[in-house]
Order: sequence, then structure tokens, then C-alpha cells
Amino acid sequence: MDLGLKDKKALVTGSTRGIGRRIVETLLAEGVSVALGARKASEVDEAVRELKARGRVMGAALDVNDADGYRKWIKSMADELGGIDLFVHNVSGGGGMEGEKSWYKCFELDVMGAVRGVEAAQPWLEKSQAGAILFISTTAAVETFMAPMAYNALKASLITYAKQLSQDLFTKGIRVNVVSPGPIYFEGGAWAGIEQGAPDLYQAHVAMHPSKRMGTPEEVARAAAFLLSPAASWVNGVNLVVDGGYTKRVQF
Repeated sequence: MDLGLKDKKALVTGSTRGIGRRIVETLLAEGVSVALGARKASEVDEAVRELKARGRVMGAALDVNDADGYRKWIKSMADELGGIDLFVHNVSGGGGMEGEKSWYKCFELDVMGAVRGVEAAQPWLEKSQAGAILFISTTAAVETFMAPMAYNALKASLITYAKQLSQDLFTKGIRVNVVSPGPIYFEGGAWAGIEQGAPDLYQAHVAMHPSKRMGTPEEVARAAAFLLSPAASWVNGVNLVVDGGYTKRVQF
């Protein structure tokens, strides 16, 4: 299937490693020009160098907590790309049990990062003939998981926000969807840390999975690319759970 992504222009935040990095790589393979961003300039520069041979890629350091700086980053990347067709919000505060600190961190990065990004990118997305927005959430947002924590609750708020946006922005030709991955393993990621620091917990969650393994960033990235593509032109307001059957809920 031709996804129709060739020559599109994308912004992907939180994209120097893990799921965000694989989304960038998958889009580049489809002929998309991609601007990537993350907090550390050295990591952004390294990612751009590593990916140059795969397609048109650029990037700069990005702090979504800095509202003015974030807007300037989006404008700069849009000007360099020549527009924006696709916007992926992947920045996250991650899990943690640090009381109010975790709540403020996830609110700023996961929620306000999405709000600021959408509002800043919207003028360019409205000019696109295939505008699409994608938020990366988590299966921890759709059913109870481990302990009560800010990450789970605030990722859930992204799903509601995306659904509301999908009704409003599709009148302007912009689709909005969510991908919610289950446990995903990659070097340097949360589950790799759990494997090292709490191996019994890690093995317990592997045992819960029908496949007896964790998912990979590539498996999430392929789903993301489809939802972003014109091939999914009639898919709007969806939360696509990509977990290999890890969750136990029935989604009617």
C-alpha cells in the first residue's frame, strides 16, 4: 500500500530516541521531510547526523515548557521545511511517584506541550492538503496500571483533548488521532531500566503478555505512520491501542 506520505513535511517532538526516533525513521523511509526536537542540543545534533543519509532531516533543541521558545522552534522548523503537514507530540514527563512534582512535570510536558504545539502549528497545518496531528499516549491511560500516578491520568487527558480537537479541526481539514502503546522495550528506555533495577517486576509483565515479550518502537512507529498518512484519510478522533493484546479491556 502506498501511504501517500512522500514529500510531506513533519514535526516530531521528543524524537532523538525510542518511539519518537523510530517514528522519524519510518517517516523518512516514506519520503517525508522531518524536523526533530528534544531538550539536549547534543542529542539532536547527533540524531540529525545519523539520519542525514536516510532523507531530508533537520532539528534543534526544544523545551516545550518554554512557551515562547516552543512557538519560535515550530516557526523556525516550518520555515526551513517549507510548511507543516504532520505534527507528532511525543514529549513526556514519564512515570514517577514524586508527589506534586510529578503532576506538574507531566502537566507541563504531556498536556501543555500538546496544547502549545497544536496551537503554534495550526496555521501551517490548515494550509496543508493532508494535515494530521498525532499524540502518543499509553495503555496506562485506558485501564488501571501499577500504582496511581500523574503520568497515567494526564496521558488519559490527552485522549479526551484529541477527541475534542478532532471534531473542531477536521472542519479545517486536519485529522487528530492518538496512539497508545503498551509496554515497549528499547535500550535506555523505562522498561530497560526496570529490567535492570527490578527484574522480577519486568519478568512478571512479560509473563502477562500473550506473546511473552515486550513490544518494539518500530511496531508503534508503523501504526503512527499509517494514522498520519493520507491512507488513513477517514480515521479521525481515534485512540489506537498498540499493545499486542496486553490490555484486558474490551473496546466496543
